[in-house]
Amino acid sequence: MSKPVVAIVGRPNVGKSTLFNRIVGSRIAIVEDEPGVTRDRLYQDAEWSGRSFTLVDTGGLDFQESGEITRGVRRQIELAIGDADVILFVTDARAGLHPDDEDAAAIVRRSEKPVVLAANKVENFKSQSLQYDFYRLGLGEPIPVSAAEGLNTGDLLDQLVKLFPSEEEEEYPADTVKIAVIGRPNVGKSSLVNAVLGEERVIVSKIPGTTRDAIDTSFEKENKNYVIIDTAGMRRKSKIEGTTEKYSTIRALRAVDRSDVVLTVLDANEGVTEQDKRIAGYAHEAGKASVIVINKWDLIKKDDRTMHRFSEKIRRQLAFMHYAPLVFVSALTGQRVHRVLELVDFVAEQHLLRISTPKLNSLVKEAVLHNPPPGDKTKRLKIMYATQSGVRPPKFILFVNEPELMHFSYRRYLENQFRAAYGFEGTPVWFSLRRRSKEDSNQ
Repeated sequence: MSKPVVAIVGRPNVGKSTLFNRIVGSRIAIVEDEPGVTRDRLYQDAEWSGRSFTLVDTGGLDFQESGEITRGVRRQIELAIGDADVILFVTDARAGLHPDDEDAAAIVRRSEKPVVLAANKVENFKSQSLQYDFYRLGLGEPIPVSAAEGLNTGDLLDQLVKLFPSEEEEEYPADTVKIAVIGRPNVGKSSLVNAVLGEERVIVSKIPGTTRDAIDTSFEKENKNYVIIDTAGMRRKSKIEGTTEKYSTIRALRAVDRSDVVLTVLDANEGVTEQDKRIAGYAHEAGKASVIVINKWDLIKKDDRTMHRFSEKIRRQLAFMHYAPLVFVSALTGQRVHRVLELVDFVAEQHLLRISTPKLNSLVKEAVLHNPPPGDKTKRLKIMYATQSGVRPPKFILFVNEPELMHFSYRRYLENQFRAAYGFEGTPVWFSLRRRSKEDSNQ
């Protein structure tokens, strides 16, 4: 399932962005003493107690000001609340209860979403008097924290995690292949979905950004179950305009999280842009099986080398996804659209591929024999043992004497040997290193 979403909500200048930065572990949000600095929502993945989640920072709910910007911020927050799994409502314990706190709390209560109430900027944790007023908000017991100092944020996160949806929840039967269709606006994602489905299930428009939400469509083909998820186009942050489009990016990322296979759609007329690299990179880092779909191929003037030249260029520009198969299609004419599901089935199988431990260690031994591992002046890397620890994507543990001696180039060499022997086409391959002494390996 997708990562839970936590929306941080509250009036201006209560320390929402400071708390956001504290939880994600870096200074991503702009932090100023002046209220209203965080105009747009920011989002970042975080983890606590083994649960990953997406944290969304929002602008302050200001009921004293009016104007277009204030209305836009308020609309963004309502969208964030509507799509959140849990709401983190932040107040300023030092300033005490404010009328805007009560107005904001009324909006949160109407959402009927689980809420954790944080009383921020607490300086004396032994004194409870500053927090008593916040019970009046009707959002449960306030948890005292100091985001600036990082005090008591662990207890706050513990409470958040308790309210997350169960990890066991599954929307579809276990054998269903979930396909996320991602890409920039107007590259033809919805047209591709319709072509794959063979009918007009999704609104198609030449206006970028028509698809605002991730849309799930279940279908069956040749006794196989699929769910295809059409998503809104993901633009660069600086190009994102309009409150609805801003939040649709998070929904698109959530679609990737809960998918098995990702179709990254490119426009043949434009080639690979920097934003295409970012979008494909998210699927790669999430460990998803991937197919790169080059759409609008019917609009390209061709000779007998055109597809080869395009393929080489895409491979150079998306070198980190060298494993992903390419398919050149026209959603408009239906050219090669039948290949899309064929490739989805293929890479989904590769995503689940398991190699027995004896075969794996035989392969590693042969790879080491042909190309000895690197070392420094005093030691050489030794790989004592290998085992597969998981799938989706295939994950391997290498037990070595000195993990720090493993150079990225040798890791890539091993990956290439694994792929040459067993395929793993369309899927990332993950390696993790564990220290193991020679004595341990002999026991």
